[in-house]
Amino acid sequence: MTSTQGVLPEIHTIGAGKRIGILTSGGDAQGMNAAVRAVVRTAVTMGAQVFAIYEGYQGMVDGGDGIREVGWDDVGSILHRGGTMIGTFRSKDFRDRDGRKRALANLLANGIDRLVVIGGDGSLSGLDQFRAEWSELLAELVADGQVSPEVAAAHPALMFSGLVGSIDNDLVGTDMTIGADTALHRIVDAIDALASTAASHQRSFVVEVMGRHCGYLALMSAIAGGCDYVLIPEQPPADGWEQRMCTALQRGRQGGRRDSLVVVAEGARDRSGQPITSEYVRRVIEETLHEDARVTILGHVQRGGSPSAYDRWASTWLGYEATLEVLTAVPGTTGPVLGFRGNRVTRVPLIEAVADTRRVPQLIASGDYEGAMDLRGGSFKEASRILGELVEPSRIDAAEQSKRIGIMHAGGLAPGMNAAARAAVRLGISRGHTMLGIHNGFPGLRDGEVTELEWGDVESWLPEGGAELGVRRTVPNLDELYRISRTIEDNRIDALIMIGGWNGYQAAELLHRERDRFPTFGLPIVCVPASLDNNLPGSELAIGADTALNVITESIDRIKTSGSAAKRAFVVETMGRYCGYLALMGAMSTGAERVYLHEEGISLDALAADMTWLRQSFAAGRKLFLAIRNENANPLYTTDFLARLLEQEGQGQYDVRQSILGHVQQGAAPTPFDRLLAVRLVSRALDRIGDEFAAGTSTSCYLGLVQSKVTAVPMEQMLAEMDARVHRPKEQWWLALRPVLRAVADAAI
Repeated sequence: MTSTQGVLPEIHTIGAGKRIGILTSGGDAQGMNAAVRAVVRTAVTMGAQVFAIYEGYQGMVDGGDGIREVGWDDVGSILHRGGTMIGTFRSKDFRDRDGRKRALANLLANGIDRLVVIGGDGSLSGLDQFRAEWSELLAELVADGQVSPEVAAAHPALMFSGLVGSIDNDLVGTDMTIGADTALHRIVDAIDALASTAASHQRSFVVEVMGRHCGYLALMSAIAGGCDYVLIPEQPPADGWEQRMCTALQRGRQGGRRDSLVVVAEGARDRSGQPITSEYVRRVIEETLHEDARVTILGHVQRGGSPSAYDRWASTWLGYEATLEVLTAVPGTTGPVLGFRGNRVTRVPLIEAVADTRRVPQLIASGDYEGAMDLRGGSFKEASRILGELVEPSRIDAAEQSKRIGIMHAGGLAPGMNAAARAAVRLGISRGHTMLGIHNGFPGLRDGEVTELEWGDVESWLPEGGAELGVRRTVPNLDELYRISRTIEDNRIDALIMIGGWNGYQAAELLHRERDRFPTFGLPIVCVPASLDNNLPGSELAIGADTALNVITESIDRIKTSGSAAKRAFVVETMGRYCGYLALMGAMSTGAERVYLHEEGISLDALAADMTWLRQSFAAGRKLFLAIRNENANPLYTTDFLARLLEQEGQGQYDVRQSILGHVQQGAAPTPFDRLLAVRLVSRALDRIGDEFAAGTSTSCYLGLVQSKVTAVPMEQMLAEMDARVHRPKEQWWLALRPVLRAVADAAI
């Protein structure tokens, strides 16, 4: 990627003559620094001046050193840091009209009438109030002689855009807020660690997590951590919940668990409005089950530490869009709140978003729990239903004369395959089916490696990397189809769920296509995407890609640290085959200056331009350079070639190191996102198969996540969606992020 490739020539003029301020307010959240960095660098790229407002609104009220101009290099090396480099504060002064008047005077003293604010609903509502009062306060400042009429005429209104920084993920209208994914990482890591010590002692743990009015962290961590019970504010348990909880814990022990885990949101209450404390839950467990129980309150550790890969790339994208929004705004327009719906930036009217967010606790207090759940959204309600089924299943033994569903993996190994298989077994049994494990992919199906899986067989699978059922890339040839047909017939398999990558999709499509020749192939087949390459049809995200991206991010953080004491250039190679998802998103998450993708190719002219820029950059004081290369970006311009080219052209200005991350990207425990995606997709796969059984039909499909919705596409469309030559979808949503990376990666654009 060259420094000018695909960049519009007028990008430098968008912000010409404009000044913007950026502040973070309220509680801190991991990813705020990524957003600050993106705002500053995007604004600089677009020709604007940027002023950091320190300590939130208080810096605006105090003025002076509280408002300082910042440039490109001022936000270097902050992408990986938690918290916020410009500080945050819950300003009481800004709540008073006089404080807001002082804030306005200080902004105008710096020529600022455009703001990007990163904070919670209180911070954003204060911002809207400030906007509404702007003209009135401005007139008073002119009358007092603090502001000249000329300055007032030049700044008649406040233009702004808001980003939500909240680990609670509580803003209605968006799927994910800045910091929530990282907080979920912290919680699930703690649950995984607690599970091991709890199992050693056959002990119960009650884990209290943040969430005064929002149960997102509690609910999602309970699913991702394989917990036995959860208590959240939006869905207070009915009377008698204590006994049902203990029954669920006993059921887990009967299913083979040596530990019991209950997650409690800090704002959990019963239906009479009384708080349900973690200590009360602990006493109930001890007194009812007569076993040792302990409480762990995670507290502010959920806010701390380095942000996840998602909170880096998503916050970068949001910061870019917020800057573009505020620089192109015209006086008199109302600024939006920017967030995510699916994998797209969405704009939500500020007042509407804040009002709906504040309605949730009101609905809870009034007993309208269904209304509260509706505001949280469809995926939240679906997650609640799935967890309810997992902790209180209709059965834990397969029903007699039930339908028999086979589960298998094929393609490359992807973290989260075990989580998907475990969820498929348990949800399938709860729904009345017999679940069969097909070992070692399609060769195992050919050779009859089929076993029945019971509830307890999959107990430990959720947090584990790898694939307990085994995985193979082999696509059966036509000569093997007869033996596969016999295995299906001999084991009375009524449906197949294939959880895997492109080779698995090809094999499933082959069976579907040959159903006329082999009648036993006339059964419902559902493909569930699991591939760290993220190159599958019908889905914007595949199970395993988020885990691989986090491994890449953590690895490159360490690599960059190793070069911090010298002038050094790094070339890092990621997996992905012909799909550049991991490379591009890894570059967004780690602050790489260059990324080389197969989708864009590598040309000699582009490399020559990069080398010229790099020499000039190091001569001007650069200390570190990072390039990320997709493994198949170019067959001749290899990672080794790029490293040697950098070294030759550097002429001793810097050292060069290369790193091929390799299979470490496949080997990690799945992230919370990959666990949640796995559970959600296989639940839908079972729904789909159940519908086929009920209707007496046998259509096949492949599932996917498209803009936060799970979709099912008929198997017949699979090959039309793919570029068969390079094994990737013809349309890839993430390629739209290339201008974002360019805006924040290279000051010379």
